[in-house]
Amino acid sequence: MTRKVEISHKTIIFSFLFLLFVWFLYYIRDIVLQVFASLIVVSIINPFVSKLSKIKIPKSISILISYVFIIGILSVAVGTILPPLVEQTTNFANNLPTFVEKTHLSSYINDGAVNEIISQLGSLPGQILKAGISLFGNILSILTVLIFAFYILLVRDKLDENLELLLGKEKSKSLVNTLNLIETKLGGWARGQLLLMLAIGVVTYIGLLVLGIPYALPLALLAGIFEMIPFIGPIIAAIPAIILGFSASPFLGFATLTFAILIQQLENYVFVPKIMEKSTGVSPIIILIGLAVGYRLAGITGTIISVPVIIIIQTLLQERLKDN
Repeated sequence: MTRKVEISHKTIIFSFLFLLFVWFLYYIRDIVLQVFASLIVVSIINPFVSKLSKIKIPKSISILISYVFIIGILSVAVGTILPPLVEQTTNFANNLPTFVEKTHLSSYINDGAVNEIISQLGSLPGQILKAGISLFGNILSILTVLIFAFYILLVRDKLDENLELLLGKEKSKSLVNTLNLIETKLGGWARGQLLLMLAIGVVTYIGLLVLGIPYALPLALLAGIFEMIPFIGPIIAAIPAIILGFSASPFLGFATLTFAILIQQLENYVFVPKIMEKSTGVSPIIILIGLAVGYRLAGITGTIISVPVIIIIQTLLQERLKDN
């Protein structure tokens, strides 16, 4: 006997509205990403703004001081690092076949694979310049994010009152606690991750200079960026430096390999415990999956926002399970 499945009008209307909402979010995805990026900015700089506000500096002036300080540091860093970075990366890409030949790796690796690696590395200087031009070309998007963050920070202290008027005292209190927890975790992760990347990059740069490994700047930058990827990121970042070491001499190659292992130990037992002591507790496996999914969905932008999205989802689930 066949069973009849009846679908109510409410279900049809709800499904239609839900699909319409999803389509609308996709249609305005650029704006959604800007708002999300502004929330990350708020999470990062809110502690600094709060400290400045405590010493009787107006909130708006505190936010502007934080902006000027951060933008100034970034401008000096980019202006100082970018020219030698492009030059050293170009030289490294051009000389890579010679380095590989000196290490005798070419006899063990397929020529097609070597050519592909060289081709990819050869495009790095152009990609770096393209990224720099794109950054300044999208200045309007950056300004939009900063403006959103500015107004969010201004009304941040009045959030409790506004939510209480809309939702009532109990629900607003629960929601505010959840939002505060998300902001704490998100801000702690973002500041800690940036500091960790900086620490790994600086230590790698100094170590490679001491060892006499050429192209220390792009290799250190690579190590700092790949610090975002658990497990395999630091290993991948160390490979070019080890190749350069073995291309000079076996002793220097093993010394570079030892240095890479030492960096790993420093990261695991010194940097991560000290810098990320307010860790969000996200599993490295989940982070790897999130990075892969984010890249597949939205490229580099998706990769950047994937971990913050995971942190928000994890926090919401934890709070939901706690309530139940």
